[in-house]
Amino acid sequence: MNTADLGLPVDIPSTALFTDQYELTMLQAALRAGTADRRSVFEVFTRRLPEGRRYGVVAGTGRVLDAVENFRFDPDLLRFLRENAIVDEPTLAWLASYRFRGDIWGYPEGEVYFPGSPVLRVEGSFAECVLLETVILSVLNHDSAIAAAASRMATAAGGRRLIEMGARRTHELAAVAAARAAYVGGFDATSDLAAGFRYGIPTVGTSAHAFTLLHDTERDAFRAQIDSLGRGTTLLVDTYDVAEAVRTAVEIAGPELGSVRIDSGDLLLVAHRVRQQLDELGAVNTKIVVTSDLDEYAIASLAAAPVDAYGVGTQLVTGSGHPTCSMVYKIVARAVSADPKAPLRPVAKKSLGGKTSVGGRKWAARRPDAQGYAEAEVLGTGPVPPELLDQQLLVELVKGGEIVARESLDVARERHAAARAGLPMSAMQLSRGEPVIPTAYV
Repeated sequence: MNTADLGLPVDIPSTALFTDQYELTMLQAALRAGTADRRSVFEVFTRRLPEGRRYGVVAGTGRVLDAVENFRFDPDLLRFLRENAIVDEPTLAWLASYRFRGDIWGYPEGEVYFPGSPVLRVEGSFAECVLLETVILSVLNHDSAIAAAASRMATAAGGRRLIEMGARRTHELAAVAAARAAYVGGFDATSDLAAGFRYGIPTVGTSAHAFTLLHDTERDAFRAQIDSLGRGTTLLVDTYDVAEAVRTAVEIAGPELGSVRIDSGDLLLVAHRVRQQLDELGAVNTKIVVTSDLDEYAIASLAAAPVDAYGVGTQLVTGSGHPTCSMVYKIVARAVSADPKAPLRPVAKKSLGGKTSVGGRKWAARRPDAQGYAEAEVLGTGPVPPELLDQQLLVELVKGGEIVARESLDVARERHAAARAGLPMSAMQLSRGEPVIPTAYV
């Protein structure tokens, strides 16, 4: 069943207007000038990582493929463009039959990246490639930022369970994308049902303080929840007095109580007290879940606490202080004419102030050290050195307009875990620092 059939705002019939107007006006001018059909290469990359980050995480690739596939100008969209005089009639006629028929290569979803890494390479005519800039960047910048924050939190959690619960802290559609990106980055579940429905991410959730406050006593609330959801449920124990709530919870559920959740106070101190109390009451297998404005630093500070799972909201869905990766979409090569056999010429903007870029259609490889850990991100435009042939990072995603690399979210999630494990140990540090490996151009 399509989610649109249920009235859920998560399926978009067309992504064609997820774009900036200047992409259409560039198209119009290029069509008039006769340059629109020149073969071109665009690359997505970032000039720097967010301050203090040691690596980036590629996320959103699957959503990019969906967006490219659904980039269609239907009659209603063309009518909007015509009525607002955004482009002329020849351009509207060209847009009416638009389909991306080029090629896309990229880092597979879940892979890590560094400054300059060609995270995505889009090849085709200038006309068909230029239109995709904004929608590609909006997906990759958002999702990669969330996945990077999730990855740092997963490192801090040290294998403990992580639950994404930030839907109420962001736009309703962004919440679905954020849950997906968090799962790629290492989270285990989400509270957002739309994300579970659309992407198959495990969903969790039991009750809030409102449920306890609804009832005359905390005992009544706990009894109602256990009668409905069973002894394996998670009871929220910090509405009134934590110690009394834990005692009541175990008295009602017995030692089979699944979990208790703590959402306020000194989490380190309270978690230790709750663990001791649970053990003394015989609930030695009851888990402790903590929430309350957590980020990677707060999670790391709880490493010595008897905590079994963390629920993270605001800081996760806002990238833990870095809501974008500052990725850009730049033309790096173009043909000298519209002849399909015309050679490509490297091109690059010359700019002051750190906005320079490197021209040429690039390959990327990650050079390992003697122990097999990454020691450099190597980029080049010429032949790939023989010793790096097996270390190349770009994979084919779209060929001749057809998607050739769809994969499950679990594959991307597993890939990220492996990629992170292949980085030097210093990548796991939460302290501020430079990228964990340098970028080298050859």
